[in-house]
Amino acid sequence: MFRVSAFFALIGALFLVPAANAQRPSYDDGAPVAFLYDMTAGAILFSRNADRRIPPASMAKMMTAHVAFDLIDEGEITLQQNCTVRPETWREWHGPSAGSTMFLSPGEQVSVENLLYGIVTVSGNDASVVLAECISGTETAFAALMNRKAEELGLSNSNFGNATGWPDEGRSYVSARDLARLAAATIRRYPEMYAQFYGRRDFTWGETMGGEPITQPNRNPIMGSVRGADGLKTGHTEEAGYGFTGSAERDGRRLVMVVAGLDSYSGRIAESRRFMEWGFNAWQLRPLANRGARIGSAQVQLGGAGEVGLVAPRNLSLAVPQGAGDIESATIVYQGPVRAPIAQGQHIADLVIRTPDMPPQRIPLVAEEAVAEAGFFGRVWAGLMSLLGLA
Repeated sequence: MFRVSAFFALIGALFLVPAANAQRPSYDDGAPVAFLYDMTAGAILFSRNADRRIPPASMAKMMTAHVAFDLIDEGEITLQQNCTVRPETWREWHGPSAGSTMFLSPGEQVSVENLLYGIVTVSGNDASVVLAECISGTETAFAALMNRKAEELGLSNSNFGNATGWPDEGRSYVSARDLARLAAATIRRYPEMYAQFYGRRDFTWGETMGGEPITQPNRNPIMGSVRGADGLKTGHTEEAGYGFTGSAERDGRRLVMVVAGLDSYSGRIAESRRFMEWGFNAWQLRPLANRGARIGSAQVQLGGAGEVGLVAPRNLSLAVPQGAGDIESATIVYQGPVRAPIAQGQHIADLVIRTPDMPPQRIPLVAEEAVAEAGFFGRVWAGLMSLLGLA
């Protein structure tokens, strides 16, 4: 069911001064695969080959960390829980041919917390496999857990064959859109763990042959150079090229970017910084409504009330090009009538906003209050009205 809210008049009032010929900003000469998402506005700012299936390389470790965050949040594991480094795992992921490493030792007891630092901060393949085996018994069983989580998150172009992103004859693949969706889910669902693990500048673990502690810097190419940058993961294999999924928050606005298929380390650094800065500089946010503002209403089926208010779950904003003018339309969209019971704060509708030269932006709306299921006689009456075509 579709409804145009009276709130459109208020939205339109924010765009009374149109700019002449404001168009969607262009971005050229970038990575073969690129995607930029404004989390604050819920808007896609740029997309190039965003649904192409690509090897994830170490960006797969974002899912390894997300699964662990989820289990910690549910109380299934704890940050203090220790995991044992199996000698077999150490032999497989030790030495120059094993890629990035946390420098674990065979038989070592390592906490989940330190393994997560090893995975997120220094991209340790050894840390990823040790944590996977600690959680699920085998890396294969953990990969199945990763894929269940991918399905839950709606990552339709992703599959994980291992916990590291190591090449596996094509079993592991992702898309830029899916990586951005995964990053956004991690940031939204686990903000404290995201800040703790992705925001760390370096990590010390292991010793050199001379007994000196080994400190490795965070591989994030925009942290410290792009204001507000605080995550996420790089990836590189010969098969995948150089890639990066990153995020930055600036002045209350958060962007998530993905680039992949770049041909050099230095090219990844330059492109990641340029792409993120373009997102902040070529686009602006226009405020729409404060959190809790009533946007409209939705009809309710078999409920104690015939309709429920629709409110903003957070401060709502619209992403528009610098200098943009009026919006074209604002429509409330939902599948309805919405069947009771409905919980307060439940996402039951979207505000779809169209602006020139932009794909529609969908902003979630939630129930203003709970609506209980109607009692027996109320359901009978509703059924009768429906039968008579009066509902």
